[in-house]
Amino acid sequence: MLQALQTLVKHIARTEVMPRFLSVSADEKTDGSILTEADLAAQAAFAATLPRIAACPMLGEEMNESAQRDLWLHNYDGLWVVDPIDGTTNFANGFPHFALSAALMRQGKPVLGVVYDPVAGECFAAQSGGGAFLNGRPLPLAVRGKKLHRAIAGVEIKYLRSGKLAGRINTLSPVGSIRSMGSSTLDWCYLAAGRMDVYVHGGQKLWDYAAGALILTEAGGSLATLEGDDFWSGEHTFQRSAIAALSPELFAPWLAWIRANQ
Repeated sequence: MLQALQTLVKHIARTEVMPRFLSVSADEKTDGSILTEADLAAQAAFAATLPRIAACPMLGEEMNESAQRDLWLHNYDGLWVVDPIDGTTNFANGFPHFALSAALMRQGKPVLGVVYDPVAGECFAAQSGGGAFLNGRPLPLAVRGKKLHRAIAGVEIKYLRSGKLAGRINTLSPVGSIRSMGSSTLDWCYLAAGRMDVYVHGGQKLWDYAAGALILTEAGGSLATLEGDDFWSGEHTFQRSAIAALSPELFAPWLAWIRANQ
């Protein structure tokens, strides 16, 4: 099933997304985010083909909010969650860092997930209990045994709801360097691969973390929330914060620093 999902995601990238890269205009949605023709075409392709892999309905980013919440509430035993293009702003501006993401959720947790970067040709994939992989190679690619002050952190300052935390990360950061690349799904995968070491985000939508958080977990990573609840609790499904690290040795001091400064 995981192989079939990888094949499908790559096919949709090849036929619906990449032919439109550098050639589509963008519209602004009511929430201020960006939408392109490629997002809609890819989402339609996912909706038409995912049931061939598992006969479950699909929740996509470009659906209206009421439809998304209805699908989530009434399909607890099986639901596809799709971000047809994560990093649409990058895509629309010709910045080659975006991905297609698809996850199968059961009982509120992902059991299958794929994130595909069509520019780099990198396909990150995981199945619950089966490990995580990049183009067939087990993740993480490397574990370097860093201390927190040497770590690379993925941080999206814009979405940190605490001005105190945002300010202290900027001025009193405990890490060596900060990255913000504009694609949440790839952030999770870069963390799982060992390209980044720690991560914090103030609030992601379901489709931003469904596949990526599974990939990180299967790579051996740890995760929590700013609110302090279990990451997979039902409290914040559509606006979930994240604190994460690939190694337990970095997760403990990173979590402690975030808790003390938020």
